[in-house]
Amino acid sequence: MIPAVLVAGTSSGVGKTTVVLGMMAALRRRGLVVAPFKVGPDFIDPSHHAAICGRPSRNLDTFMMGMDGVRRSFARGVEGADVAVIEGVMGLYDGLDATEVASSASVAKALGAPVLLVMNVHGTSRSAAAMALGYRSYDPKVEVAGLILNRVGSERHRSLLEDALAPLGIPILGTLPRRGEIALPSRHLGLEMGFESRHDLDALADFVEENAYLDRILELGCQVPAVEPEAQAEPEAETVQDQEGGRIRIAVAYDEAFCFYYAENFEILRRLGADLRFFSPIRDPLPEADGLYLGGGYPELYAGALEESPTRHEIKKAAEDGMPIYGECGGLMYLCEAVISKDGNSEDEKRMAGVLPATTSMTGRLQALGYVEGDVVAENPVVAKGTVIRGHEFHYSKMDCARDARFAYRFRRGTGIDGNKDGLVEHEALGSYLHTHFTTFSVERFVESCRRYGRR
Repeated sequence: MIPAVLVAGTSSGVGKTTVVLGMMAALRRRGLVVAPFKVGPDFIDPSHHAAICGRPSRNLDTFMMGMDGVRRSFARGVEGADVAVIEGVMGLYDGLDATEVASSASVAKALGAPVLLVMNVHGTSRSAAAMALGYRSYDPKVEVAGLILNRVGSERHRSLLEDALAPLGIPILGTLPRRGEIALPSRHLGLEMGFESRHDLDALADFVEENAYLDRILELGCQVPAVEPEAQAEPEAETVQDQEGGRIRIAVAYDEAFCFYYAENFEILRRLGADLRFFSPIRDPLPEADGLYLGGGYPELYAGALEESPTRHEIKKAAEDGMPIYGECGGLMYLCEAVISKDGNSEDEKRMAGVLPATTSMTGRLQALGYVEGDVVAENPVVAKGTVIRGHEFHYSKMDCARDARFAYRFRRGTGIDGNKDGLVEHEALGSYLHTHFTTFSVERFVESCRRYGRR
């Protein structure tokens, strides 16, 4: 058993992120080791968790990871921690296509975790009780263990709410006043990344300590799942080592332009035998490596710096030499010929690595958002042909590809690069709009490709 709570909302925008960050800051100030988690595929909220908690935040997503993957991730994530705080996604019961899949409720049930329900009570009194009753009753297998009432207008408002909710017997574990100064900065993909923000941790901690019953919240908890080890947890010795007896070297682009990575993707690569060499394509040369992994992020915001850096030429040369390269979303954009942004009627074109035969155009509006499922239909250096793949996409760009461009993926669900086609392949490089979680997106083939390249 570990003290744990899943902080969910009645809907998006009710203040659960503020509540979660405040709780984490308050618990850290008390000297506790906090294990942070995020329901869903989001990269941005976990970066804020990590900035406050001082340890990686893990995503829990029943669509991409499955129920067992969620349990396994939670069990690993709470090792060495005093308390676990899980931030939910959207409304408590909102999932994929009006199902519970990928919902906060599905994660709560997978873990047996109690739910702390955040409600925006602005302009309500008895209606808040009807809402709370509905959320508690909708699925008896989900334990709504307490309520956080947000945007309470006054002491009288607080009293009316307490009277209305009393017959339900659901503990009120916080009543938060309206505080505009707590709002967090945002950009087109969501909040600023955690490493960019300068949180006033004392202000966040004070806000929760003063307005929530943190000691009572710490009395909630759940059992740490007993899970079987993953099949890929102990790779074969041949996979682990190159011809010199060392580990496979994989360069990982990690800076302000490439910052969308799941913490467990790195762990899985290491378990498969990879020595990860982090670098900045803006500032650093390409490290000596047997392969390259480029995650998502904001290359369009740093396109000028990426164009000026000689690293893009090094990556192109490495690709032409046959180095295995895997790029996701922002990584895909960087591997293409150029990124074009528009300012009014004028266009600004910045040259990128030129590995893949396509050009990216920023559109100013969302082009794709949601979960993706499809099939690997062509040979490539990253994932085996015939594999079913899952992930998600979220991008404000579109691509103009060469007429003879080769695609490795065909989506049954999702938009991809060209309707239902994604996974652009050139040389031994693959780039895709798809963000993947390596719990179910098998990258053994990528590691093996890197091993073969290193042995040449």
